[in-house]
Amino acid sequence: MDLPGPIHDFLLVFLGSGLILGGLGVVLLTNPIYSAFSLGLVFVCISLLYIPSNSHFVAAAQLLIYVGAINVLIIFAVMFMNGSEYYKDLNLWTVGDGVTSVVCTSIFASLITTILDTSWYGIIWTTRSNQIIEQDLISNSQQIGIHLSTDFFSSI
Repeated sequence: MDLPGPIHDFLLVFLGSGLILGGLGVVLLTNPIYSAFSLGLVFVCISLLYIPSNSHFVAAAQLLIYVGAINVLIIFAVMFMNGSEYYKDLNLWTVGDGVTSVVCTSIFASLITTILDTSWYGIIWTTRSNQIIEQDLISNSQQIGIHLSTDFFSSI
């Protein structure tokens, strides 16, 4: 799909924010029905992310399989459960929740520092007549990354 740059950027930001909000809804909502609907939002946003990259079949398959089958199955399973057991315990914060939040926050902080410390412009990619000219490659892992992201991932 050949979209203009600002529309493509807006679409990516909109779907990315839908992914983040849906993921937070899955984790933070206490009602399992609302959590399952948030998971459906995540599945829809993931399937719509394939459309700008011209992978319409993958988007349709993702939408049919995950939203149409898996999420409906999860919602039915949650609806068959006894809902009163979720509201008996009114402890909103337990020791396990604290440990989990500390571990997740430390993983998130380490990922952010890794992303910020990585020199993303150390590799210069130039495409000429469908050949990649690799310059300033330091290690074999960078070459593997280039070949995986170009030759095997995208069909450009």
